[in-house]
Amino acid sequence: MLNSLSIRDVVLIERLDLHFAAGLTALTGETGAGKSILLDSLGLVLGARADSGLIRAGAAQAVVVASFSAAPMHPVHAVLAEQGLDSGGDILVRRIVARDGRSRALVNDQPVSAGFLKTLTALLIEVQGQHEQVGLADPAHHIALLDAFGVAAELRAGVAAAHKAWRDSAQRLAEAERRIEDAAKEEEFLRHAASELETLAPAEGEEEALAAERLRLQAGERRAEAIAAAMAELRPKDRRKDGPAAALRAAARAVARVSVPAGQVNPAGPAMAAIERAEIALAEAEDFLERLAAAEEDDPRALEATEERLFALRAAARKHGVPVAGLPGFFQELKERLAALESGVADIAALSAETARLRGTYVEKAATLSERRTRAARKLEKAIAAELPPLKLERARFVVEREMLPEPQWGPRGADAVKFLIATNPGEEPGALDRIASGGELSRLMLAMKVVLSAGGDNETLIFDEVDSGIGGATAAAVGERLARVAEGVQVLVVTHSPQVAARAAAQMRVRKREAAGRAVTEVEMLDEPARREEIARMLSGESVTEAARQAAESLLSR
Repeated sequence: MLNSLSIRDVVLIERLDLHFAAGLTALTGETGAGKSILLDSLGLVLGARADSGLIRAGAAQAVVVASFSAAPMHPVHAVLAEQGLDSGGDILVRRIVARDGRSRALVNDQPVSAGFLKTLTALLIEVQGQHEQVGLADPAHHIALLDAFGVAAELRAGVAAAHKAWRDSAQRLAEAERRIEDAAKEEEFLRHAASELETLAPAEGEEEALAAERLRLQAGERRAEAIAAAMAELRPKDRRKDGPAAALRAAARAVARVSVPAGQVNPAGPAMAAIERAEIALAEAEDFLERLAAAEEDDPRALEATEERLFALRAAARKHGVPVAGLPGFFQELKERLAALESGVADIAALSAETARLRGTYVEKAATLSERRTRAARKLEKAIAAELPPLKLERARFVVEREMLPEPQWGPRGADAVKFLIATNPGEEPGALDRIASGGELSRLMLAMKVVLSAGGDNETLIFDEVDSGIGGATAAAVGERLARVAEGVQVLVVTHSPQVAARAAAQMRVRKREAAGRAVTEVEMLDEPARREEIARMLSGESVTEAARQAAESLLSR
């Protein structure tokens, strides 16, 4: 509900702080005192368009702050949470209007758009007057209001569940049909690609193994080339070239020709011994190199075959836009798509049958819901018709129109469109509420609807303006009595000129205009019992309050 309203520098209001209680509160005052300024100020925090003309003369900006509280399960908390706004305590709404016409909106001290502000506060407060018609007058709310009035929640929940099951199945069917259609378009490619990959037969981890084997074979090839080069130096294939073994043999023959006298040591002996050792070392080197060469004797095509396999895998991966490691999974996907193509007809047939069955269930439940709504509509028409004569709407006819929606518009609420219509004069065709009735008539019609539809809607605060326009006496008393009944369930604020209405309120505020420092100023005061009696007497008799008016006021208050 609305807990408080603080206004700074709006038209004739310099500084005003109001606090509201539950139940019915009446705002009274002479014409021109500034009651409309209060509504304009409240309109700012409800998301109305900002106008720099509202700023008090001499002030730089206008500021309006409203504090609301809501029940723990109220939908406003979900709306706040979606915007990341704290909703643990009271909801503080602030609107600031600058002299240049720009405005700022804040909720719990966090900036928000005016559009979000309007959405948020529409869940908290509903204004019924000549210029503001929301809530009951909005056709978007009518089906929910009718359901809350006379349709069991279990039936509505069953229709919503049936609709979800049907639409989920229809979505699965559409997805299956799309997959089959896509697969059919690609069948030739799928079969060709699957055949290629079946021939290639990629294996998990094969790229890493082949790359490692390629590195090993390349290293072995380099070693074999080095060994062969060393052997070529030791054993030249060109017969015209002498290798080191031939050179050593020639050197040995040359040394052997060295002659020395008998009995003397041959000085070339050590040289011959060294040559013999060199021949032995050379033979050992040749033998070692031969063994190394034998150890490196891999299949000469092994490296070529490894590279061909590796490059074939990489080429296939590039062709299909997947990593080499993803080829086995892609091959499996191709096989599954082909299998789905082959078995898809049977799957679609089963899904089609299931979707048709679920649609039938929904249609059956929706038809039952439509029938219950028709019965509830007649009951609602009678209930509201009974409320209209005391409100000086005895010539009015209230109609609930229910129409079948085309199938594309069927939803979780069923297959119905519901509108509340009104004809204010005999012979007229019923029309939209806010287009047929005048401001006062519409406000009283909304009051009658609120009395009957007390269980519908989320708003915890209602504001009525001009609800007593053009009425008096017994009709005004009937309006006051119904406002009091509505206020038993929600907070109600009523701007009224009717003493009968004001007397029904649990609290009364008086709006008055006075002059201060040569300027007009609007003030609002909460009235105690003596002040209420005097204010209602003024409303009864006019500017000159008589004793008879005071007695009449006392009589009204005592009721």
